[in-house]
Amino acid sequence: MMIMVRAIVRPEKADDVLTALMDAGFPAVTKYSVAGRGKQRGIKIGEITYDEIPKTMLMSVIRAEDKDFVIETIMKSARSGAKGAFGDGKIFVSPVEDVYTVSSGVCDTAPAEGEASA
Repeated sequence: MMIMVRAIVRPEKADDVLTALMDAGFPAVTKYSVAGRGKQRGIKIGEITYDEIPKTMLMSVIRAEDKDFVIETIMKSARSGAKGAFGDGKIFVSPVEDVYTVSSGVCDTAPAEGEASA
């Protein structure tokens, strides 16, 4: 089974996360800029309130058995300081039914648990 890991991290931490994933053997990542807010509802600096804060989303499809290792790798490299801080980000995990390579049309989905591979 394949899963999609989407990590929303501080923009200044994105390169650290990408490097850590590459070094760990997970080079395939899609990166894009996003903006949003969490529970803290933005940030107030002086008289100005910023409702949406710039973040970077990193998205990767991996084998389910690699999930814990990849999440730990992301958390270690995205965390601010030893204990972390509000705004360090979130990680979302969801199942992936199929993965198709556009150029070849090949479906590259791992067999479900208990199924034999072809």
